[in-house]
Amino acid sequence: MTIYNAVSAAGVLCFLAFLLLLSRDKKRVSARVVVWGIALQVLFALFVFLVPFGSRIFLVLNDITMEVIESAFEGIRFLFGPLALSPGKPGSIGFILAFQALPSIIFFAALMELLYHVGFMEKLIDVFARIFVKVMGISGAESLCASAQIFLGIESNLTVRPYLKEMTRSELMVVLTTGMATIASSVLGFYVIILSGIFPKVAGHLISASILLAPAAIVAAKMIIPETAAPKTLGKVVRAEYQKAASPIEAIINGAMTGVRMVVSIGALLIAFIGIVALLDNGLIYLGKLAGSFTAGPIDLSLNRILGYVFYPFTVAMGVPLEDAPQIARILGERIVMTEVKSYQDLSVLAKEGKILYERSIFIATYALCGFAHIPSLAIFVGGTSSLIPERTKDIAAIGLWALLAANLACFMTGAIAGIFYTPGGGILFKP
Repeated sequence: MTIYNAVSAAGVLCFLAFLLLLSRDKKRVSARVVVWGIALQVLFALFVFLVPFGSRIFLVLNDITMEVIESAFEGIRFLFGPLALSPGKPGSIGFILAFQALPSIIFFAALMELLYHVGFMEKLIDVFARIFVKVMGISGAESLCASAQIFLGIESNLTVRPYLKEMTRSELMVVLTTGMATIASSVLGFYVIILSGIFPKVAGHLISASILLAPAAIVAAKMIIPETAAPKTLGKVVRAEYQKAASPIEAIINGAMTGVRMVVSIGALLIAFIGIVALLDNGLIYLGKLAGSFTAGPIDLSLNRILGYVFYPFTVAMGVPLEDAPQIARILGERIVMTEVKSYQDLSVLAKEGKILYERSIFIATYALCGFAHIPSLAIFVGGTSSLIPERTKDIAAIGLWALLAANLACFMTGAIAGIFYTPGGGILFKP
């Protein structure tokens, strides 16, 4: 136990206090939701990091995931040849995101659809939904959606489609927040490919982070917009609305086509937002030089630097060592406009260049970045949910920015929880 572990513990309390400060109705905040939401995170972290049996389970999951990723590369290498070879392998021409990482999404989307078809994912989601209903006392519909968000993306909203129309504002807040605070299993392999060079056993940690983020997102959502009405499914366990493919082959085809759309969307968003941010940066740099003509010298007004200042207090509160805090803060700030993909890439590059000094910083950042908590995702989730219930578009639009804020704070809480349990060497899951 070090001082930084204690800082992470204090950081969790700071994030809860900040959420309470932002609450739209402080008197209605449910102590049961908050206490049990944090308790579920702590209990799960204890199981993964300190209980040998739990650690072994996640080591096995890590190894299975790595084997699955290697299988995915068979198809990628067949299609792209040398372009698909990872750095360090004979014939590789270096890391190329479009040919070595993005195609894995297609494979994982197809695999998830197949697992849904055989009933495995449905049973797994049901387990988490029951836990959230029984322990946290929230509605069955929002519990089911939050549970599905652990493994799926925007398509999770389809699992509760019959209930969306009559959801309260607080329930809709949970739907949007859990969507932006978690990741989809279809992109898990993508992140593993980016991070495996700096973080051994990262697959197990990304699975752990995705599970930890769900209760954190529920807590953040329910604190900012507490329940003030009577949800139709309060205290009830509801079943997922899911239309299965007619056969395993159809499931694979459907999943692969979904994966293709995701790859195109991610690629388009990266091209658009990185370009726009670069343009904005150039404008800010010019203004800095212009302002510098009236002062002692040019002023650094780059967007990364500004966002670094904004996210610095949150980074320190998570328990990131002060020497690494400026770098990690910039990476966290970058996520809000350029997605977690760019942030994970930069984390990997900085770590390989030795510009991040502590293993602890990489560990916490990996957990804190594990979510779709950014502006492009806000557009996707608000637009996607509104398309399912157009009559609630006004409510969804009003909640959107609050959900994005809550999602980021949920990610920071999860980073702090990881920081509490971090030990030098990263514990069992961190060791090669």
